[in-house]
This record gives sequence, C-alpha cells and structure tokens, in this order.
Amino acid sequence: MNENWSKYVQGINTLYFSRKLRFDDMFSDQFMNAFQIDREKKIRILEIGCGPGALAGALRRWYPNAEITGMDLDTAFIRFARENEEGVTFMEGDATNLPFENETFDVTISNTVSEHIPPEAFFGEQKRVLKKGGVCLVLSARRGYRQKSQFEGKTEFENDFWQRVSQFDDSMERFSVGKYGMNEQTLPQTMQEFGFDSISTAYAVSNLTPDNECVPKDMAVLMINAGRYNDLDAIQSVWETMPGRVTKEEIDEMTRLANQKYDRRIQKYLSGEKEWDTTVSIAMIVRGVKD
Repeated sequence: MNENWSKYVQGINTLYFSRKLRFDDMFSDQFMNAFQIDREKKIRILEIGCGPGALAGALRRWYPNAEITGMDLDTAFIRFARENEEGVTFMEGDATNLPFENETFDVTISNTVSEHIPPEAFFGEQKRVLKKGGVCLVLSARRGYRQKSQFEGKTEFENDFWQRVSQFDDSMERFSVGKYGMNEQTLPQTMQEFGFDSISTAYAVSNLTPDNECVPKDMAVLMINAGRYNDLDAIQSVWETMPGRVTKEEIDEMTRLANQKYDRRIQKYLSGEKEWDTTVSIAMIVRGVKD
C-alpha cells in the first residue's frame, strides 16, 4: 500500500474537488479543441497519475465511446476514484514502469505529473504503450491568479501554527515534488527529443469566480469550498505526519477557524453580497503524436 502523495503532499479532497472545477463541462471546449481526439471513435485512453479520478471522469463524459483507464501509484486515490467515478477502470501502477503491453493505447494523458518524474521514464513509457499514430497529451499547471476572500486572512494563532510546523515539513524534497518541472519552451522541446512528432501547444483557462452571474449556485459553493478542502487537508496532514509537534487542541482550533472562514463566505454569497474573490487556473496542454 502506497499513500505517500495523498498523506504527505496533496489530500484527496484538495485534489479531487479542485480538479472537478477545472475540468467542469463549462470549460470542456478549450480542452477538447486542444486534445483533437475524435469523439465518435472507439479508442483506449490511459490517464497516468489520475489521482482521485476527476479528469478521468471528465474524459468519460467528453468521449463516451472511449474505454478509459486511470492509473495512480497512490492506493488511497485509487480507492476514492473507484467509489466516486463511474464508467472508468482504475488501477494502481507506476508511471515509470507501466503495467501494459507495447502499443496498447490510442491516447495517453497526464495532468501535473511530468513535473515529478524523470523525462526519460515519463515519455519513454508512454511512447512504448501508445499505438502507432497514438496521441500523448501532457497537461501542466502554469502560473494563474488568486484573489482571496476578505475572510481568508490568517489570525495570529494560525500564522504562528504554520510558521512553527513548516520547519519540519520535508515532503517536497522527500517525494521529488516539482523536481523535473519544465517551462513553456522546454516541455514541448523535451517531448520532441523523446521521439514525438506533430507537437502543438495550447492553454486552457478556468475562471473560478463564484460571484459570476453565469455560475450556478451549486458550483459557486463548490468553488468556495475548494479552499476549505485545501485548508482542512493541510491541517489534517500536520496531525498525521508530525506527531508530537502539535496538540489535538491546536488542530481542533485550526479546523474551527478554517470552517468559520468558509462558512462566512458562503453565507455572504447566499445573501447576494458579491465579493469577487477569484481563482484563475491556467493549464498548458502539449500534444504529440507517436510516429
């Protein structure tokens, strides 16, 4: 059992609900135009590093004729994905040693995975399992924009808590988080170096602004709560991974303060008062074809 990523790096709720927003159908045209995949064909798609399954679920909606497999090394992610996303085969597996025969898939896709894996293994394994003429899609997060709600400021207690525990957090180094990140120029260049042709790049922008009139109420609340899930997962991770560094009373107080902030923001939204806090997410999409 491997739960390193979900336990030490990004919690399940943080990853799942943020991706549910970014891959919502209101943004589907941007992604599908960049993917250039025939919706009518019966193809096999492999998502590498699927996490809790949000992107795989979106692919199931966007490509109803496709057979979709989601794979991740983290046991907790796969367990959650199986319970929450229908119509997709989820399995544990290593992106550096894919458990598939040569030329098995028509499409491979990953989202914020290339940053954490040596390029020779990342691209080499995908080229191996892709059929001739198969498509490799690499999604990579770019710098977006975040304007917080007035309720999201930290109290003195919270600032002291995070400053104290940050000195004991070595998860980024321990799990090579972002070690192999590439910029907008080197990512497509690297894909080309590993033998892919017909390379193109595109960018998808997800505007997550709860107060937009075009945003349904349930989605607006989910946008607000995405921050709550992130904060609560981070607090819980401290409790689980830094035994003896904090007390249960401190964790309970941090949890209370976090819930209080997001409850207030939701109450303000439901009362019709607009604050215009926003998250603008940008995904770089690099597409290459196996010759």
